[in-house]
Amino acid sequence: MTPNEKEIIKKKFGATIQQLRKSKQLTLRQVAAACQLDNSKIAKIEDGKFNVSLSTIIELSRGLNVRPSSLLNELTNEQE
Repeated sequence: MTPNEKEIIKKKFGATIQQLRKSKQLTLRQVAAACQLDNSKIAKIEDGKFNVSLSTIIELSRGLNVRPSSLLNELTNEQE
């Protein structure tokens, strides 16, 4: 995987998080509190500027009340 492909994936993942957060009418602070993460970290994830770990994906899924796999579906569907 090229560095450019990695950047594209981070941006797509961030867009998925942001779209889901907005569809649930949640603020960055609300999601951050529910995930027990700093709201600046959530903002960086949404901007595609942070490479998330598995534990962060799980925390995000808990905070957004979705399955972890749903956060990755957008990425895997396009790769198939």
